[in-house]
Amino acid sequence: MPELPDVEGFRRTLASCAQGRRVAHVEVSDAGVLHGVTPGRLRRELEGRRFAAPRRHGKWLIAPTDGPALLLHFGMTGRLVCAEDGAPPGRFERVALTLDDGHRLGYEDQRKLRGIWLAATDADTDRVLGPQGPDALTLDRPGLDARLADRRGSVKATLIDQSVVAGLGNLLGDEILWRARIHPRHRAGALDPDARRRLHTAMRQVLRTSVRVGEVPARSGWLTGHRDDPDPHCPRCGRPLRRGRIAGRTSTWCPHCQPDGG
Repeated sequence: MPELPDVEGFRRTLASCAQGRRVAHVEVSDAGVLHGVTPGRLRRELEGRRFAAPRRHGKWLIAPTDGPALLLHFGMTGRLVCAEDGAPPGRFERVALTLDDGHRLGYEDQRKLRGIWLAATDADTDRVLGPQGPDALTLDRPGLDARLADRRGSVKATLIDQSVVAGLGNLLGDEILWRARIHPRHRAGALDPDARRRLHTAMRQVLRTSVRVGEVPARSGWLTGHRDDPDPHCPRCGRPLRRGRIAGRTSTWCPHCQPDGG
């Protein structure tokens, strides 16, 4: 389930594979991942264009060219793969860009929940991305405090709301709250200064580590490493973990380390 660290990894893949290279050929094997653009128009607009430096905002990857920008969202199962000339396409490859050096940049997605957009202008990019909060990796402590202030919903719902903080998903939200010892149902706007401090520290630590490896790692000392166990136990205190629906998502927490009331 790609979140900020995964998409940052895809940004690095795009930069190392395609930055400065021209698109020689566009191949669309499944138009179901295209939004607001036909396969024919995608070819006409991209072939011959040269990629500039890509950037990321939250879960979105923005790939400018010397013409339009390619906007990619990876939903729950998407990924970006750079393959050498002659390598077979991935099983779930939907769109492939062959570059002028022969490398193949493939957008793969099994479930096709999001996909690819084309934006001619910055205004088009803003329209496609919609309301986005600041990127989670850029948030300092005052910035996070401002995003939480007066929020009546749960802290879990607030953290994974992309219009509040961009880039955090279910795995990151649970991991950060577990590290900060905050119950996911605690009201965001009612967190005291110490809880907000712990939250920001945990977010910074989790994101820095995750970005380095390009994913939310399933390490033994992380909640992520145990949440899918048949009988999950907290890696900190050893007590059973609990699961429940919060903000429409299956959340995991430790009732001992994250007591009700924050």
